[in-house]
Amino acid sequence: MNPRPPVAVITTISSDAHTWNLVYLQLVLEERGWQVINLGSCTPVALVADTLTAADVDLLVVSTVNGHGLLEVPSLLDAVSRVPVRARPPVVLGGKLNTRGEITVDEVRRLRDLGVDDVFVGERAVDVFSSYLSGFTAPLTATAA
Repeated sequence: MNPRPPVAVITTISSDAHTWNLVYLQLVLEERGWQVINLGSCTPVALVADTLTAADVDLLVVSTVNGHGLLEVPSLLDAVSRVPVRARPPVVLGGKLNTRGEITVDEVRRLRDLGVDDVFVGERAVDVFSSYLSGFTAPLTATAA
């Protein structure tokens, strides 16, 4: 049995038209051996849920930089919570989540209560995210000899 690379879905919220953050995170993941499904900007919630259901995904990465993450992520998390448990990966969130630029401990707690496994914001967000990724190991899949 050979390990397959871990698979991440990268997405944003439906109102966020930015793509540079998604491409950057794709490169970060690929440099660490991940296979990436990048859903692009202005991602409909249904597309995220459908992708998780159809693909064997190890991590859902939600990145938003338009400042509306705290407003829109709850509906995304609601859709993810309806994905069959076997297809529901850990969810991480990062970027500029509100227009203030800072996020409070209570806001992080609320996001965790809604189903976010970790939140990455601030100047060291990418470094902390990279450390988070080091905790993943490649899943094993059977291969034909």
